Amino acid sequence: MRQRSIGVKFFYADSHEPVMITKLVPMKPPRVLAVAPMPPEKIAYALARYSRSADSIRDSVEWVRTHDSTKFLESFYFQYGHASIADLGHVVLCFEGVSELAATEIEDEQLWDGQARSSRYQDFSRSGFVTPPELTGAAAATYADSAQKLLDAYHQIHQTILRHLSEKLPRPDDMKPEAYQRNLAARAFDVARYTLFFGIPTGVGQVTSIRTLERQIRRLKASAYAEIRELAEEIAAACAQPPACAWDEKTAAEPLAPTLARYVDTDEHALESRQDLESWARENVSIPASTVDAIDLLRPNQMHAEIAATLLYPVTDLPFRDLYELACAWSPALRNEVIDVALRSRTRRDELLRGFRGGLYAYDIVMDIGAYRDLHRHRRCQQYRQAYSGRLGFDTPQALTDAGIEDAYTAVMSDTLDTIKTLPQPAAHYLLPFGARSRFLFKMDFAEAEYIARLRSGVKGHFSYRNVAWEMKQKMQQLEPELGRLMEATPPWVEDPLKR
Repeated sequence: MRQRSIGVKFFYADSHEPVMITKLVPMKPPRVLAVAPMPPEKIAYALARYSRSADSIRDSVEWVRTHDSTKFLESFYFQYGHASIADLGHVVLCFEGVSELAATEIEDEQLWDGQARSSRYQDFSRSGFVTPPELTGAAAATYADSAQKLLDAYHQIHQTILRHLSEKLPRPDDMKPEAYQRNLAARAFDVARYTLFFGIPTGVGQVTSIRTLERQIRRLKASAYAEIRELAEEIAAACAQPPACAWDEKTAAEPLAPTLARYVDTDEHALESRQDLESWARENVSIPASTVDAIDLLRPNQMHAEIAATLLYPVTDLPFRDLYELACAWSPALRNEVIDVALRSRTRRDELLRGFRGGLYAYDIVMDIGAYRDLHRHRRCQQYRQAYSGRLGFDTPQALTDAGIEDAYTAVMSDTLDTIKTLPQPAAHYLLPFGARSRFLFKMDFAEAEYIARLRSGVKGHFSYRNVAWEMKQKMQQLEPELGRLMEATPPWVEDPLKR
């Protein structure tokens, strides 16, 4: 046991002067030990061994220095299925020059931490655009022409709105000029971003566990988009190599996650299940869409029907309410048929599809893609989306009308959506502007609904998702008055444009 020296004062019987004597006493060992950063697979091995022995973490780390982590992970993670081991090692990856569409798919993991470039604080007018690999020849030229028109409109809108806001919102005496200009520029970018599109290049930084990274690679390999499939291969290749940005010479020489890179494969079940459900829906679901509000809230109470409806939601263009009511009217055998079709390609290694996950409340939301990019960050939701298409039109910010440039905006947006119809699918989705509307399903508990409504309705937020957050509160008050009263939200007409 470790010892420490202490000084003890005492008095001799015949003296008033104290005498200091030093003695050694046992020292209590520390209960909290910080472990320095290590390569992801090494730390996963060390912590896994630590949980399987009585040794101190010091001993486990020393053990890992002289033993092969690859062999351990191959045996326990990939062969024996001890998946929790892969949660112990974390990997930092950055994606540069990827499209906004790819960034959206990269971020579509529930256990994910990261950041993407913000459309509020950066000027994308000179960033160029990503041309999807599927587009060549005349199709690529058509795409490039429309993409440049959107970027030109983005630049003009930003300049016009910036002047408009400068006239409308004079600088307060207590605000520094630099802060004033930054705030106005951010608000102008909030409007201009409606003509940004999925083909805009961006950057994403993420921190994930090895297990989440494996799931991400498998999902991306099954993507309908060539760029995203290529990125999945590049992620695996990066894991097999030493890091591109090392903190010191020691970490610079060691491959990041070589075992993961060797074993990760395509999520064939997700790919085949979607194809099977699309085929089944074409043959068996033919009802017309009903008229529902842009933000619709349900509390499903028939789980069997809810799962069937959720599985069909991404492969149809129907509101969730229509699908749920339809599934409730079906016989149990027909609902089972949907579920069996979805699971037909499942192997023992595959988890249940996302469609089997739920929440107490289901918000079916039609919103612009830019707002979705913001709300997509809420990881405590179960999120689903229908296929991008542009068929639901686009939103027009009020500021464009106030500044007198609505007609020019409408023209470029309409032309873009018309052009998308002429391009090969799904590569045409790269041309979808952030102002285009699409349909998304968010399932959550009440605590998450309250959190989103409170956070996203604040005056610092973008006006588009502020409207969504406010309507989420209104819908909850209608459905659950006793709970809805607990939700705090700022009405969208309460504004403070110079706050961010």
